[in-house]
Amino acid sequence: MANKKKQFDQEFKQNAVNYCLTHPELSRKECAKNLGIGDSTLYRWKQEAKANNNQATFKGSGNLTEAELENRRLKRELKDTQDALEILKKPSAFWENNTSSVLSCF
Repeated sequence: MANKKKQFDQEFKQNAVNYCLTHPELSRKECAKNLGIGDSTLYRWKQEAKANNNQATFKGSGNLTEAELENRRLKRELKDTQDALEILKKPSAFWENNTSSVLSCF
């Protein structure tokens, strides 16, 4: 059975960081245990928050801005269009090479 990684939303991550900051009497390890997350995970979240004035940005696959989502969608659409164009080019090359043999029959 595959070991699935837990995914936490931005609100949970921010609340976890705030919990640690509001409970200085607890070690990071104790905070992590109380929250049911790994010590290294909480450490990483705290470092990310510290770099942004205790406001966590937590860029993950589930926390994208509207512009990032639109960018992903447009890149996917561009790739699909390019793939379709390549497919359409292949038969036209076939017909260009075979039109002279078809016309010679008449």
